Amino acid sequence: MYRYIAFDVETPNYYNNRMSAIGISVVENGAITEEFFSYVNPETRFDLFNTHLTGIDERTVADAPTFPALWTKIEPLMSSGILAAHNAVFDLGVLKKCLRDYHIAWKSTAKYCCTVQMGRRLAPGISHRLNVMCDYYGIPLDHHQAASDSHACAEILLRYFAAGANERDFIRTYRLTEG
Repeated sequence: MYRYIAFDVETPNYYNNRMSAIGISVVENGAITEEFFSYVNPETRFDLFNTHLTGIDERTVADAPTFPALWTKIEPLMSSGILAAHNAVFDLGVLKKCLRDYHIAWKSTAKYCCTVQMGRRLAPGISHRLNVMCDYYGIPLDHHQAASDSHACAEILLRYFAAGANERDFIRTYRLTEG
């Protein structure tokens, strides 16, 4: 089994170009082996919608690291496996915009898998919203909390592999740089 870095980000506003929180859950050898969470000071305004959804506001992140400061800490972890997320294009898009806007060079592409896309192929005919999948599998969830959402993504990934999903069938490549 490959090493997977399941991650989830929360955003402060509808631009989705900054993070206000990130959760990371590492999956290897059929288990979750490491977890990480941090608030992120997005250095931008919060929309009321996002604050109501996540409970995160300016006060919550006032003493949190900015993305560049946090990136120096999480980059080795994010580089250590195949990225995974529930609705991965969203989370990868936020990551891409943060890297771009802060002028942080990483890599031009990243291998990833999306548990929504996996679920649509492996369990057609049901909703693949994170809360629905967690109810289906009996996974505890504090929805729209990055640590809980990344853990849930990792648990869903493990359920799919335990049911016999061939991981090679679901690995894609995401372009992190323009061009």
